[in-house]
Amino acid sequence: MLSLVKTAKRPSLCGLVIFLLSASSAYSQGPNTNAQSPETTTDKVVGFPSRLLNKLQAKAAKADQEITRQTEKYIEKARHREEKLRQKLMKVDSNAAKQLFANSAQKYAELEQKLKTDSGTRNLTGSYLPYLDSLQGTLSFLKKGTASGAGLNEATMLQSRLADADQAKAYVQQRKQEIGQYISQHTNLQTLLGKQYAGFNQDLYYYSQQLREYKEMWSNPDKLEQKALQLLNQLPAFQEFMKNNSQLAGLFRLPGSYGTPAALTGLQTRDQVNQLIQNQVAAGGPGATAALQSNLESAKGQLDGYKDKLDKLGQGNGDIDMPNFKPNDQKTKTFWNRLEYGANFQTARNNYFFPTTTDFGGSIGYKLGHGNVIGVGGSYKVGWGNGIQHISVTSQGVGMRSFLEVKIKSSFSATGGFEYNFATPFDSFQDLKQIERWTKSGLIGISKTVSMKGRYFKKTKLQLLWDFLSYQQVPRTQTILFRVGYVF
Repeated sequence: MLSLVKTAKRPSLCGLVIFLLSASSAYSQGPNTNAQSPETTTDKVVGFPSRLLNKLQAKAAKADQEITRQTEKYIEKARHREEKLRQKLMKVDSNAAKQLFANSAQKYAELEQKLKTDSGTRNLTGSYLPYLDSLQGTLSFLKKGTASGAGLNEATMLQSRLADADQAKAYVQQRKQEIGQYISQHTNLQTLLGKQYAGFNQDLYYYSQQLREYKEMWSNPDKLEQKALQLLNQLPAFQEFMKNNSQLAGLFRLPGSYGTPAALTGLQTRDQVNQLIQNQVAAGGPGATAALQSNLESAKGQLDGYKDKLDKLGQGNGDIDMPNFKPNDQKTKTFWNRLEYGANFQTARNNYFFPTTTDFGGSIGYKLGHGNVIGVGGSYKVGWGNGIQHISVTSQGVGMRSFLEVKIKSSFSATGGFEYNFATPFDSFQDLKQIERWTKSGLIGISKTVSMKGRYFKKTKLQLLWDFLSYQQVPRTQTILFRVGYVF
């Protein structure tokens, strides 16, 4: 009874195990078995595999649409860039323009047509993504076990779409090199064609970055997908299926004894290899061992240095395209991924008109790139009463804010903004409609972002601001403001 209670606390994992065992049995017996449908059994438990397949299907379909849209946009932009370069070159050398841009428009049209009509392929083309290969194998295996192809077509189409995107990028890289080589050989054309060619180069860099981000997304499965793959890999039927049907299996036909002791027959053992190395080193004299170790350490250090450089340039995937400009780190991100949210507060000491107050503000900013942010926000002013013996929480005002931050160096930024403040106690929102009671604030200052260890408040922002419009207000408002905020 105790074991049943413990198992009931993990219904998702239990349902997945039952499903995988049922799928393995169905795969071994064939589709004509009279056993109960694995999908029906699982749905009665918790419906876990159905949710997994639906999630994978939606994820692959969304990625397919995004890659198709971005690739179409990029191909059209590259074709437009080349057409402008051709028109400019035609004015000074028509023969060279015809030769340099011959058939380029037709090739771009072919790439666009292939992107639209590609129905999916299982051949290994373009970059190899291990997780995507495992995902296709998983869906194929589950399809055979459950007679359901949910998600398989989407995963296959996604692999083909990535291959089409790689092909389009490779062609534009080739065209970039050809055009760049021609311009470098004719220095008199650098002024005429340089601007368009620089744009051509930037478009290629940002598209390469965006494509790399999509591939990295499909190299990091979430916990649900990891658990499914881990449990599937424990099934002999799935191991056999992947050995015969994965993309790598199409390139490397593994022997039937792969993974068994029989496959190791005739291979040298570690002890035999070590003995062979020792015999070779001993022939070099007493200092041979020390010299070998020193050379190995030196070689290892150089390789680690090269690896670090490659990782920084191309994130370790060999997809490197060196830019000759300062890239915008926000260029390839979506609108929603470029938003940042913040909260801040500031306090005011007692004055003649109002008691001590605290302004609680919230903001939403749009990252322009290079550490620059523009955004809007609002604030709510809370009054705390007059002294410790007369505490009273009251509504003392509201505010509307706009701001711009420009990164200066490291964690420092110049900041400025314009604000409207209703700095008067109010009882209802009807009072806020009195426009003449709103005051203006023009802020200029500096902010510093402090990185903190924590799950939520990782970026603490300290701001010192000068309100240069405070001198015009009657009564005069606070001139120097100090705000503490957090960026999420």
